[in-house]
Amino acid sequence: MTDSERPPTDPLRLDVVVPVYNEQVTLEHSIRALHDSLGELFDEPWRITIADNASTDATSVIADKLALGLGGVRVIHLAEKGRGRALKRAWLESDAEVVAYLDEDLSTDLRALPPLIAPLLSGHSDVAIGTRLSSSSRVVRGPKREFISRSYNFLLRRYLGVSFSDAQCGFKAMRRDVAEQVLPHVRDTGWFFDTELLVIAERAGLRIHEVPVDWVDDAQSSVDIAGTALEDLKGMVRVGRSIATGQIPLERIYAELGRHPLEMPRVPSFFGQVVRFAAVGALSTVAYALLYLLFQLVMPGQVANFGALLVTAIANTTANRRFTFGVRGRRRAVRHQFQGLIVFGIAWAITSGSLALLHLARPDASSLTSLAVLTAANLLATLVRFLLFRVWVFRWQRQPADPVPSAPRELTTRDALVRRLDSTTQKASA
Repeated sequence: MTDSERPPTDPLRLDVVVPVYNEQVTLEHSIRALHDSLGELFDEPWRITIADNASTDATSVIADKLALGLGGVRVIHLAEKGRGRALKRAWLESDAEVVAYLDEDLSTDLRALPPLIAPLLSGHSDVAIGTRLSSSSRVVRGPKREFISRSYNFLLRRYLGVSFSDAQCGFKAMRRDVAEQVLPHVRDTGWFFDTELLVIAERAGLRIHEVPVDWVDDAQSSVDIAGTALEDLKGMVRVGRSIATGQIPLERIYAELGRHPLEMPRVPSFFGQVVRFAAVGALSTVAYALLYLLFQLVMPGQVANFGALLVTAIANTTANRRFTFGVRGRRRAVRHQFQGLIVFGIAWAITSGSLALLHLARPDASSLTSLAVLTAANLLATLVRFLLFRVWVFRWQRQPADPVPSAPRELTTRDALVRRLDSTTQKASA
């Protein structure tokens, strides 16, 4: 059922956006094929939105004719080029429950659309993407594009710690309420738009559903692979920095939309925490002693102490976070490690002070004597670490979380978001 055929009381369920730029040769054939496929695949109300990306040929004229001649097709015209800009504008303006997009060349087999959309319409997932890198996907493309695609997604997983498999497949969808919260934080207006959107979504605890697709490379594609790859790498660095510095409000998005644990983690009793912390501390002490003996063979005692304590401190914080205090997931993980390093600084001061006093009292002390003193000091530092972990670092785990302030009302309404987007676009063009 097209948008124009639905009764006024029926909500629009799906809006498929097709961003285009100078596609006068193939546009009509592609839109008609998409229109026929949607009519066969979906009984619920749908619409096709052609997002004309400031085309300089006859694309805009053809798009307008298609909108007049085909039910359920509309056109938006943008004054500036940019696939990300077009998708952001079209998705924020849409009134559909689910917004999607696919490439104009229809490289992806359209039979993958129903499994892409179904988990979003049901509320099971927040974002859905097609993947060409699944073992069950069938893909036809040259070795150069295959290598670049796999290398790019490998870098994404290693650098940004994401788990989705294919960032750049031109076949994606989102629930509109999710789009309204996430899209204002996506800065890229070009090809990196997809990646930035997915990184923010996953790091904010949204569920990303992947659908294996059949995909045939468009031999006539005009995409500058090298230039696009370079811009994508720059985008990865920018997004990683924005996440690390808190410029992207992941915790707020998580609080409003994220998939929270089905059960709150069970925090061990005080006695249980002591026992678990002691076990972690014992292992950390052994690891510290071995590392110190190893490091002091090639560096001064103070430097060896610092290095051994730093390595074991990071591992100790990670283990206590999960094992002793029952904290799971990525939320506040960076903050906990930062606080753990402050605690490490205090522990380092205790052990360094003991080493300095030993050398002052006995300048000729052997390595084994130094090790004995430092081991005792490290046990004291471990006790201090437990107290600081319990009353400071992980204190929030035992108390009700502070309420997350609601987003300003204007950020939750689609019309205001669109006006804000238009304002940003006008400022950029000026």
